[in-house]
Order: sequence, then structure tokens, then C-alpha cells
Amino acid sequence: MALTYQVNAVGKLDTTSSLNPKQNVSMTSEKVSVLCGEEDEALEYDDDEYDLEAFSDADLSCEDRAPGFSDSVNGVVKPRILLMGLRRSGKSSIQKVVFHKMSPSETLFLESTNKICREDVSSSSFVSFQIWDFPGQIDFFDPTFDYEMIFRGTGALIFVIDSQDDYVEALSRLHLTVTRAYKVNPDISFEVFIHKVDGLSDDHKIEKQRDIHKRTNTDLTDAGLEQIHLSFYLTSIYDHSIFEAFSKVVQKLIPQLPTLENLLNIFISNSGIEKAFLFDVGSKIYIATDSSPVDMQTYELCCDMIDVVIDISCIYGMPNTEAGLPHDKDSMAIIHLNNTTVIYLKEVTKFLAMVCFLRKESFARKGLIDYNFHCFKKAIQEVFDVRVKVQQSRKLLNQRRWSKLTLTSGVCSSTH
Repeated sequence: MALTYQVNAVGKLDTTSSLNPKQNVSMTSEKVSVLCGEEDEALEYDDDEYDLEAFSDADLSCEDRAPGFSDSVNGVVKPRILLMGLRRSGKSSIQKVVFHKMSPSETLFLESTNKICREDVSSSSFVSFQIWDFPGQIDFFDPTFDYEMIFRGTGALIFVIDSQDDYVEALSRLHLTVTRAYKVNPDISFEVFIHKVDGLSDDHKIEKQRDIHKRTNTDLTDAGLEQIHLSFYLTSIYDHSIFEAFSKVVQKLIPQLPTLENLLNIFISNSGIEKAFLFDVGSKIYIATDSSPVDMQTYELCCDMIDVVIDISCIYGMPNTEAGLPHDKDSMAIIHLNNTTVIYLKEVTKFLAMVCFLRKESFARKGLIDYNFHCFKKAIQEVFDVRVKVQQSRKLLNQRRWSKLTLTSGVCSSTH
């Protein structure tokens, strides 16, 4: 069941930038498909040769974790995002708000995490990873833990610092964690969430970020590790800053990101659109956007629109849809703001949606926009197909190598 509705809303949005839409220009699928072949080399995450199940179930468990954290049958291991930090820094609250739609006020009643918690996040062919939540009181550098195995399969390490607490100990733990992890896996993306900033003034937020940034870089320089790059984010679960920060982290784990950005640039330039986002609907993480800058107000409007789509779809959608989703790939929504701006949402897949911002006069050529969107959607599918082919090829190659190794071992044994 496709849901289509239009909402007239009052909103505030800076739309001072001018548009110069191209007349009678459409984005052809041939033009888009050329871009899909540019990322063949990076369309797949490196296969992790190490066993993710090395820990016992007692050590690696969570009350609500999803089954099947690694696809050992298909030989595909998803990249990991590690959530680390001291106790009560807000790690579990971040995970619940972003990926479980928990209300921020409900996180006040969460118990402190006392064991490593893994969760599988697999919303689409692009957004697919594991979240490992480490309790702050556990010393994972203890000899009983194989921390090298953990860091080898890690794509991003998020260290959460409570900005409303004394963070001297947190910075010391951050330095130890980053230096050890970098020696094991230099390709890890290191992210620092300066969390719980909702209780601070704007000036105090900037001061905290500047102080933490300076101390951290000084410690790394003294250790002779100036090449390590850390990204810093001011976050809070009470606004959209945590979703935007997670979006930036997840984008670094998507090797197809340059292709997606190119496709969006072609789409908006030929459709008279000012800004476009490609969202993972479930988590409200945007996995790609065009090359123009992103401002928080625009992102918040996108998140609000996705909430509207989900809420109305839950009321009027079909109850027994695939994967329990109240919407489908043909759902769409249009919101007219009172400043001649139109927000246009169209489903790309059952998990992904595009949210566009454009002027009212540009939206008058909706037929051209829909045609270009059809070409964009086709190109996205081609990117999916290329990635699947790469996965299948690598799986077949690994099977051949394993068969050859087994045969060689058998010949050697019979010779002896």
C-alpha cells in the first residue's frame, strides 16, 4: 500500500540561496550508471579473518540483542562500531535513542551496563554494521580479553565523554584506548562524542570542545602519534545532534559514499532542487547528501518529516506489511512551508528514503523531478547489484582457496 499525502505546515527555514533550475534537462540512467562503475574496488568491506565469536556468550551478551551477529555461513562480517567511555557517560542511552526509538526521558531509568553488549544493525545494503557497547568499568586491556581481535575488525571507535563531569580520567582512558587500537588497526576511525551538552551554554560548549581537543592532541603529540586523527562532536540525546553525529560516523563506513554523493549532485542539479538527503528511515541517520553544506535546522526538518511519515503510516498503513514496516517503497509525502519552500519525501527502498528541499516554483515541474528520481533510484539499485556481485565473487574465491588448501594438506598427509 503506497501512502501519498500532502501537508501544509508553518515552518522556518533559511531559503535565501538562489536557484537556477535547468529547463527540460533530465538525468538519464546512462549518465548515472557510469558513476556506478567507479567504485568497484571499494564496494566491499574487507573480510575479517578473525572469529567474532571468540568471546563466550556470558561475556558477550545483552538482554535485547538481536540474533546472528556475524554471517558465518556466507562468510560476510559486518564492520563494527565500538562504544567506549567511562561509567554513566551515556553510551547505552545513545544506542537506545538512536536505534531503538527510546524517548530520551526513558533513558533515565536504564541500568548501568555491566557486560559487553553487541547488537546487529542491518537496515539496508548500505547501513549494515555491529554496535559493541563496552561497560566503563571493564578493563578490556586485561590479559583475559583479546583486545587485538576486537580492534582488527573495528571500523569506528566512538569514545563518549560526559561534558558535565570531570573528564581528566576520561581523557587518560581515551589516550590509552586510541594508542593501543591504532597500533593494532591504523584504519580505525576515531570519534569523540562530547556528550550531555544540553545543560551547557553555547559558549561553555565551545570552551569544553576546545579544551578536550587541545589536551587530546597534546597527549598524542607527546607520544609521537601526530598522525592519529580524532573527530569531535557535541552531542545530546535531547536534540538531533546525536543523530547527525552518528550519521557522520556511519558515512565513514560506507565505501560507496563518493558514488552516492555524485548521484545526488547530478539529481539536484538537473531537477531544480536545493538540498537532498538519503536517509535510513528507521534510525534517521542520513547515509549521504549532496556536496552543499548541511545546517542543523534543515536536518531537523528532515527528521521531523520522517517522524510524520512513520506516524501517519502507522495509523493508515496496512498492518501486515513486509518486515513489519508500515510504509513501502512507493510511499511519498509533500510538505509546503509558509516561506514557499517544499519538502518532498520519496521512498527509495523499504529502508531508504530521499528528502528534498526545493522552491515552490521548481516543484511545479514535478513530472521532471519524478522522472529524474526514477533514474536515480535505478542507479542506486545498480550500486546494490555491483556490491552483491563483488561479495559473491569474493565468497567464491575464498571457497576455491579453502578447497585448494584442503586438497594440498591431504596430498601432503598421504605422502608422509
